[in-house]
Amino acid sequence: MLDKLRNIGIIAHVDAGKTTTTERILYFSGSKHKVGDVDEGNTTTDFDPLERQKGITINSAAVSIDWGDTSITLIDTPGHVDFTAEVERSLRVLDGAVGVFCAVGGVEVQSETVWYQANKHQVPRLAYINKLDRTGADFFGCIQQMKDKLGILPAICALPAGEASQFKGVIDLIKMKFIWKDPKDKTHVKYELVDIPEEYKALAEEYHNQLLEVASHADDHLLELVLEGQPVPEEMLRQALRTGTLSGKLTPVLCGSSKNFHGVQLLLDAVVDYLPSPLDRPPVTGLIPKSKDKEETQRKPDPNEPFAGLAFKTISESTGDLVFVRIYSGQLRPKDDVLNTANGKHERVARIFRMMGDRRDSLEVAGPGEIVAVVGLKQTHTGNTLCTANAPIALEDIRFPEPVISQAIIPDRSTDETKLADALGKLVRDDPTLRCRTDPETKELILSGMGELHLEVSVEKLMRTPGVKVTVGRPQVAYRQTISKPVEVETRFIKQTGGRGKFAVIYMRFEPLNKDQIEEWAAHQEEQGDKPDPNNLYFKDEIFGGVVPGEYIPSVEAGFREACAKGAKYGFQCVDMQATLLDGKHHEVDSSQDAFKLAAIECTRDAQLKAGITLLEPIMNVVVLAPAQYLGDLTRDISRRRGEILNSSMDKGRCQLHAYVPLAELFGYTSELRNFTSGTASFSMEPSHYAPVKEELADLRAAS
Repeated sequence: MLDKLRNIGIIAHVDAGKTTTTERILYFSGSKHKVGDVDEGNTTTDFDPLERQKGITINSAAVSIDWGDTSITLIDTPGHVDFTAEVERSLRVLDGAVGVFCAVGGVEVQSETVWYQANKHQVPRLAYINKLDRTGADFFGCIQQMKDKLGILPAICALPAGEASQFKGVIDLIKMKFIWKDPKDKTHVKYELVDIPEEYKALAEEYHNQLLEVASHADDHLLELVLEGQPVPEEMLRQALRTGTLSGKLTPVLCGSSKNFHGVQLLLDAVVDYLPSPLDRPPVTGLIPKSKDKEETQRKPDPNEPFAGLAFKTISESTGDLVFVRIYSGQLRPKDDVLNTANGKHERVARIFRMMGDRRDSLEVAGPGEIVAVVGLKQTHTGNTLCTANAPIALEDIRFPEPVISQAIIPDRSTDETKLADALGKLVRDDPTLRCRTDPETKELILSGMGELHLEVSVEKLMRTPGVKVTVGRPQVAYRQTISKPVEVETRFIKQTGGRGKFAVIYMRFEPLNKDQIEEWAAHQEEQGDKPDPNNLYFKDEIFGGVVPGEYIPSVEAGFREACAKGAKYGFQCVDMQATLLDGKHHEVDSSQDAFKLAAIECTRDAQLKAGITLLEPIMNVVVLAPAQYLGDLTRDISRRRGEILNSSMDKGRCQLHAYVPLAELFGYTSELRNFTSGTASFSMEPSHYAPVKEELADLRAAS
């Protein structure tokens, strides 16, 4: 029954307690008899040796539980910004999510990032404030940060009875009861609903009334009862909260201490009561492949509809790829033949599994709304649509950010080149934010990713392949370049070699694009059903009278793009440019597609040198947390790194510094920060934007 199914993700900043919360959920649901611990390295979802070694989540992992008569598929996602692709692809296929917040840290940088990622995918959410037993916990401060930073209307459904060392448990504001747990009960399963302790009754009454007021935004009948001063039935309140959650008008807020087993059962009840089933989500929309006008079609979560699913994650294994699929309609069985509309290939399903961390439970059939792992698909990658061949549909692909940092990989002499190539291919296929290429000049293998930790983890995965041993060079920043001003250039590409020559004359205009122009182009591409160019390189054809025949114009665009792949001066990717073909000439015999492509390459390079180059560097959004006495040192250090300080704040003896800092200045920052703050500071960073490098630094940066 689809109304008894929930697909949810746990999303949050690193170290907010996502994995611990997941472990407690598994324990309370009866899926585990012994609870796991992150510090001991025995959790269900962090089963990869690298995750246990580093004590962080690197890969999103799925588990399935039953809570009452509801089946819940839960995906625990990474909190570190370097692994944001795992969050992105998980949110793309989930129906709901739980945002976990640390009661001490509040709404941290990555918490904001993943919250707005969920906004983009229109995923209904709950908020869960964790670690209320920690020193410095501030429940109401965290609520205020949610209002200010996330722009939500919080529906506070639970209150903490005390905070930090005074934390006693959780008050349920819907039942208006205190959830009491016997401290002598080592199973942590037995709870009782008792009267709210006297010292918290007034506060609970105040916030219960506030909850009714917030819930009234989603239910006019409830509003009438509140205005008339009549009691509101508990079921009506829950239904109003559900309606408000699904519409995005409000966000239910729960609280607890997952490590100490407080509040998790209430959170599970809220998942069932307020988050959507597949039936509550709109039908999925896609395009009919090869239709003339890019005709759209829909799939409803109905087992009788044609099968349609989205592959959102792959894991390369020695026995074949494990492909994670979200099923949107129809049913999938072993030995089924499915069509991959991304490449037009037919695939045969060998086996289907429901995942429980690294454990696999075999299934004979999987239906709409389910998230399963499939074995047997040989040519299916992340973002591919799988469907019934006689009712094809192409769902929207999953888009990932471009890498911002690179480093050279140097194979050991004993390394088998074939094994290295295979291992790199699998690594890049499984992680869409990784790129691997060979530098045409140095012949070095270059691996690009989202951050130092991302590259470090990727190289460690590579080294686990038998027969592969590599060392790495210093990480390099992925600079970009663009032209400094508009220019017009004529290129005459005329060569005679005795036989048929090469003849192409083109006259082109090149312009740098500003933010508004880029957004305008992107909107135009969306209207046409095309993907916006990730490098914002756009080509216009303004040829009149056929002076350049139509069959040569695609070659001109291809030459423009090829020349932009490695800029004329610095050798980095060109971005944010528009090229317009204005005029040209051709020869009936000597002109060819190749001649016009070569002319466009030459024309583009000449334009870059004529217009002048602006080198662009990635700027990171950095937030540093430290004891207040280090604020001056932090400010001076950020300024030394060419950073722009946006704001700073002080709260309870700790300072927070928010700044934009060039990525090139942040290598090794973790160890340096620990050194001058005696290990008391922490920081997080995420890619923000690209900005011009000052002229005196440009040549130095490009040379390094």
